[in-house]
Amino acid sequence: MEVNALHIWPRKDYMMIALPNLDKTFTCTLFFPFDGEMSFDKLNTEEKVKDFFAKNFADAVPLMPTYLEDFFHNPTSSLVTVKCFPWVREDKFALIGDAAHAIVPFFGQGMNCGFEDCRIFDELIDKHSENWTNILQEYQTLRKPDADAIADLAVNNFTEMRDKTGNPTFLLQKKIEANLHNKYPEKWIPAYSQVTFSPHIRYSEALHRGQKQEAIMQEIMQMENIENIWNSEEVENLILSRIS
Repeated sequence: MEVNALHIWPRKDYMMIALPNLDKTFTCTLFFPFDGEMSFDKLNTEEKVKDFFAKNFADAVPLMPTYLEDFFHNPTSSLVTVKCFPWVREDKFALIGDAAHAIVPFFGQGMNCGFEDCRIFDELIDKHSENWTNILQEYQTLRKPDADAIADLAVNNFTEMRDKTGNPTFLLQKKIEANLHNKYPEKWIPAYSQVTFSPHIRYSEALHRGQKQEAIMQEIMQMENIENIWNSEEVENLILSRIS
């Protein structure tokens, strides 16, 4: 497998991913319901696990010689999102990082978001001359919308990875967006790029922009014969006309 890429096996209600390591191995994770007809609860014997992987991840099985041992011995954990409020109490204390806004890992932004809390907090200490009541109130006012936004973006990305990356229509949409970004990088920035590669765009702004762009693309993807005209001047001009 390509060693510098994230590999995804999307299966609509669940998925497996393989993240590359520095030594060119991969760490695989199965995102799967805890209970129900298709769930960890049901995969309770080696035979059931073998049958499940043979049916759903047959191409991956030869690449995972210890998958049975790994399946039964590695921990099973929950995906957690924390959205709470308030984050502060008077001038006494503030929640920061995961304590205020733990998020699922599908945007790789948990640590970055925590560090951004620290940067904003440090700037506010200078701005308010260590008036802690003002510092803490403005800190939560500024950061709460961005923390909620990256939490939503991360969950949305999980849904895309799990449900859509095997869908030809979705892949065509992403192809159109990438082509538009290459031609007009100042007008169209994919949501993932806004979050990951644009340090001065707030998470809340990236979420808002991403929602507007998604609405445009949903209109574009409904065009007749879009699979054959996607790279046409007609489609390009229509998208540009919708960008405000």
